[in-house]
Amino acid sequence: MPVMLLGVVTLGVYAFIEIADEMAEGEIRQLDEMLFLMMREATDPSRPLGPAWLQETALEITSIGGYPLIILTLAAVSGFFIVTKRHGAALYAVLAVGSGALLSQTLKQYYGRPRPDLVDHLDAVHTASFPSGHALVTTVAYLTLAAIVIGYLERARARVYVLFVAVLVAVMVGVSRVYLGVHWPSDVAAGWALGVAWASFSWLIVHVLQRRRARALPLRQTEDAR
Repeated sequence: MPVMLLGVVTLGVYAFIEIADEMAEGEIRQLDEMLFLMMREATDPSRPLGPAWLQETALEITSIGGYPLIILTLAAVSGFFIVTKRHGAALYAVLAVGSGALLSQTLKQYYGRPRPDLVDHLDAVHTASFPSGHALVTTVAYLTLAAIVIGYLERARARVYVLFVAVLVAVMVGVSRVYLGVHWPSDVAAGWALGVAWASFSWLIVHVLQRRRARALPLRQTEDAR
């Protein structure tokens, strides 16, 4: 498990750095525009593909990755863990998601990439574009919660299902940001990559601490017996 998590962290960070370098040098702009316009009407780029209800659905999906809903979800889940005396799980969830959000805002200020200017935005935005905060924080939040839930599951099929749902939510939120015209595809890809890396890094730290605690417990019991 630690080796796999470390590998995911390494790949995620590497992918983010590569995307950030391409973005800073302007070499990814053409690909961004091509992918961006694929979600728009060919004859009228101001209109996203699909019927009107699809735009409303995209707005509802993108709200899943907004801070209000994530904070409410995190508060509800952490409250449950506290009530059931699983304080470690509550602390892990809050620290992982909170630090991920802080990382997102710090990187946005550092890169300061303007939002897409090809079409009107279909959702309100107030920060810089790179990386996508919705993609990054949603990935961290739902993978973190999935990791906690997986810890209480015994069947592999159930674990795969929980992980699949978490990944699906992150993917849907990220795609909705491009569909609504508020992010370049590279913003979202960078957010996914770093989100996976940060969630895995947090999971790795908890795993290492749990192993150390498990090793120390027999020693303490032996000393107490003496």
